Formats: sequence, structure tokens, C-alpha cells
Amino acid sequence: MKELKIEAQPILVTGTAGFIGFHLARRLLREGHQVVGIDMVNDYYDVNLKEDRLKLLSEFDGFTFYRFNLMEKERLFECFEKHQFNYAVNLAAQAGVRHSLTHPQDYVDYNITAFLNILEACRHYGIKHLVYASSSSVYGANTTLPFSVKHNIDHPVSLYAVSKKTNELMAHAYSVNYKIPTTGLRFFSVYGPWGRPDMALFIFATKMLKGESIDVYNHGDMLRDFTYIDDILEGIVRLLPNSSLPDPKWNSNNPNPSTSFGPYRIFNIGNNSPVKLMDFIRAIEEVIGKKAEINFLPLQIGDVPQSFADATELYEMVDFKPSTTVAYGMKQFLDWFRNYYNV
Repeated sequence: MKELKIEAQPILVTGTAGFIGFHLARRLLREGHQVVGIDMVNDYYDVNLKEDRLKLLSEFDGFTFYRFNLMEKERLFECFEKHQFNYAVNLAAQAGVRHSLTHPQDYVDYNITAFLNILEACRHYGIKHLVYASSSSVYGANTTLPFSVKHNIDHPVSLYAVSKKTNELMAHAYSVNYKIPTTGLRFFSVYGPWGRPDMALFIFATKMLKGESIDVYNHGDMLRDFTYIDDILEGIVRLLPNSSLPDPKWNSNNPNPSTSFGPYRIFNIGNNSPVKLMDFIRAIEEVIGKKAEINFLPLQIGDVPQSFADATELYEMVDFKPSTTVAYGMKQFLDWFRNYYNV
């Protein structure tokens, strides 16, 4: 584990009541950094879980929290004015591929308009580096494995993926026009303690422990690059002080989509070791000690059957490659799950 070495100014982390935002804020606080968190604490999933994350963060003297929607531009600008951030990590977003099929406006409001406000604040108040969450979902209909940041991402299959691709394009424009160093991180199937209740591991564990059946899509023929939360944090912490720079080798006749003539970078953060969904379920069964009852269903609209990260660029930049095994990560999650829910 590598500690972050940056200036004493507070670090902005948006989405601090969320899964990844909570873990990142807690790690930075444990390392002695000042953290300013922003979260609207919506009810997309269990608000009590979000509030309990915030309670843990509030135990640190270095944590300052603001509860508001990033669409509130004036409040966001006031926050930037007051704290004079050098570094910001935007993890606030409306998550979920399936939710985007039924609530499309949420993704325009919370993922696109809100991100524009972040970029505008970075522009007007100056920042050394903006790191933001993208998603492996941007690869969409691409079937070339493993997914590389050099691949084309012009065929997304959900509005969630569209919103994340849009974030990357917006960041590029601001990097080029206003010289704001930006880094987008395409996360691959993140899991771990304090995880999101809408994610597969959480859903499977909840239903299996209750003796209920689980829904498995595409008849179980799914491949996922499950990435443990600590590996995600390590990638972010190592990248944050490494502000993006223009790529001197960038060629407009043969452009690299992950770099630019402006201070802009894109990285995959994935375990680079995909697991068959049925093997993942068997691993849950082994830890829980129960056999799953399975309802096999067709592939859902907006979902992709395979996801597998090529994290070469991340390794080359910060000498780190996610490597936590699913067996270890799953045990950590299930130990937390049983303790938190007393099951």
C-alpha cells in the first residue's frame, strides 16, 4: 500500500456516502489528509447504509461534509472558493445500468449536468488534477477482449454507459481548452465491504442467506472482471498526484483514445482476471455454506455478457496492477455483510 504524498490542502471527494467514495475518503483520512466530502444522499438504495458510512467518516477530525446535489452550482462554487482544492475526485453519479432503462433523466441530471458543474468549478477556481469515475460499461458492444483504453467505444448499450462516455468527452474538452489535468477511470465490477445493494454479490448473498432463489441472466454465460475495492483505492491514490500531461506522441492521423494533445488520460482499473459468473456463485456457496437456487433468465437489455480489463497503461504509469483474488475479496465482503446485518 502506497501513501499519497501531496500538499496539505483538503482533497475533494464527491459521492462520499457512496461505496467507493466512502472507502476513498476513509483511506485518505487514515493517512492524515483533510477531506471535504459532498453527497446528496439520495434514496436510490438503502439510505441507512449511506448514513452509517458517513457516521464512520464523521469520526475523523479531518472530515468536512456538505449535503447537497451537485446540480446546485452556486453551492458547489462556494465550496471550491472556501477550500481552494488542488485535487478533486468525482465519484458522485447515478449508478446502475438497469436503473437507466427506467429513469433516464437521472443520468442526464446527475451524471452529465452535475459533472459539467464540477468541470466549471475546476476551471474557475484552478485545480492541479481532477480524477473522475468512468465505467467499463462504456465498452458497450465491443467484443474484443480484454477491453483496452485504446479500443473504440462508439457503441454503448445503456444510457448509463452513454453518460460515462459523455463525461470522458466533456473532460477532454476542458483539458484541451482550459488546461485542466483530468484522468478518467473505467472501473470494472467493483465489490467489497460496505458495497452497493444493487450489485450482484450483495443481491446473491442477501437472497441465498434467506433461502430465496437468485436471478442469473444470460443463462449464467457471463464473464466479469470482479475488482476488489482496495485495488480501486490503490489505483486512485497512486494516480492522484500524477497529474495528466499532454502526450508528446499523440498523432491526429492515428489518435490514441486514452491520451491527447491536452492534459488528459483514461485508465482501466480492473483485476485483469475475469471470472465466470457461475464460478463466482459457487464461491459464494462455499463461503456461505448454502447451495443457490437459480432462476436462469435471458440477457437483460443494456447488459453485456463479457467484461475483461487490460490494465497495462495503469501499470506503466504507477507500477500497480490489481491482483486481489475473488476468494479473499468475497470473504472480506461476506464477513462484513454477516456482521452488519447480523445474519
